[in-house]
Amino acid sequence: MSKAQNQGEGDYEAAERYTNATRKFVASGKVETAARAAAPTSPEEAAALLRAAGRDRQCVKPQQPAAKLLPKPG
Repeated sequence: MSKAQNQGEGDYEAAERYTNATRKFVASGKVETAARAAAPTSPEEAAALLRAAGRDRQCVKPQQPAAKLLPKPG
């Protein structure tokens, strides 16, 4: 598929690039270092991150149980 073509939601080439890059990063042994560098540096920063994550969850529409999404028999 040419680079100019849009693959839509099923962008398999992008998914493969992401998977390969993730595997390479994990194999590099730098995961723990990166995790430590990304960790909050103060209790205030940790609290702010938790508040932001809570706001994100409030904005998401609750998922309906799968049974409600299926057509009724008959």
